[in-house]
Amino acid sequence: MCKPKLEVADVFRRFGTHWRAQNEGHVNLAQRRVMTAIEICRTAALGGHVERCQSCAHQRIAYNSCRNRHCPKCQWRTAQKWLEARRAELLPVPYFHVVFTLPAAIGTIAYQNKAKVYGLLFTVAAETLTTIAADPKHLGAKIGVTSVLHTWGQNLDHHPHVHCIVPGGGISLDGDRWVASRSNFFLSVRVLSRLFRRLFLERLTALFEAGELEFFGDIESLRNKTAFDAYLSPHRRTDWVIYAKQPFAGPEQVLAYLARYTHRVAISNARLVKIDEQGVGFRWKDYRENGRQKSKVMTLSPGEFMRRFLLHVLPDGFHRIRHYGLLANGHRAKMLVLCRKLLDVPVESSCDDTRDSAPVENYEPPPCPCCGGQMIVIETFEGPYSRPYHIRRLDSS
Repeated sequence: MCKPKLEVADVFRRFGTHWRAQNEGHVNLAQRRVMTAIEICRTAALGGHVERCQSCAHQRIAYNSCRNRHCPKCQWRTAQKWLEARRAELLPVPYFHVVFTLPAAIGTIAYQNKAKVYGLLFTVAAETLTTIAADPKHLGAKIGVTSVLHTWGQNLDHHPHVHCIVPGGGISLDGDRWVASRSNFFLSVRVLSRLFRRLFLERLTALFEAGELEFFGDIESLRNKTAFDAYLSPHRRTDWVIYAKQPFAGPEQVLAYLARYTHRVAISNARLVKIDEQGVGFRWKDYRENGRQKSKVMTLSPGEFMRRFLLHVLPDGFHRIRHYGLLANGHRAKMLVLCRKLLDVPVESSCDDTRDSAPVENYEPPPCPCCGGQMIVIETFEGPYSRPYHIRRLDSS
């Protein structure tokens, strides 16, 4: 007998009602919406449709997806559509991967001011890369950056950082030639770290002085300017973590990486190993260990698991994938044409759809599980949570 597949949805369905009641007043509306969406995803509550095989007449029911971007089951098709758009934009050059991470103490401020501070993390990371790259002492070129926000660590704790994918080179400052970086080195991590630290602290202080930051709970005292300055003071002298990984071997490796990272949620269903009254067990990697000791299983109480998962719910309308420099939305197509011209490679058509939650259209049912024949939709039906969106855009992936 096959072991039943475990899902984050099972945790919410089994323990969510009691946990909501216990934590009333501590769970915001956005988090409650995410919980509900995950609980009812691909259930009769959202309605669905009936499919029939044209060859053997086998029938099956497929329920609609919640399409919430925090749902572990709803990101694959969206990721595939986004990746196809990126495939046409890749240049025949090495690509580098740079990770910018906030110190834990500043991550606490970020959690209470998600839109402001996460947005600042994006902007400052991109500005750091483009500023150092434009310096003739380093690369002397205008570069492009694709950034993806992750707010979690392997153990589901709050750990905000951005992954930046950068072509290995850029357009010269006069716009006349392509400037290639070294094949195994992009920019100095130490130089990037110092500029990133300075710019971030300057902008964070500016947000404070403009009255745009909120503080409550354990850091409520930071509303006072003296306390705020004292809190940041140690971080003006410490090294901020910037990690530059080895360059990718080629465009296909870049796409494989993006497929894993762009539409990832805090934890995938595949990492779950048990769900019961004693706790939720999941696999995680302890990067302080080496070899086989790195892979471990952590067990959290159901309530603590849900609390950690919901730490990573983003504000409504917040974009977790962004493009800067040559790849900025306003002129990306034009800049890619110029890049290919300077690299003397054929110009390809590219898609300018950069949304990280684009709907999937033209649904085609998977093949018949009995004979492999073509399945067709013969009926749609609504559920108590149905909306026209779910009926119009069918999805049973």
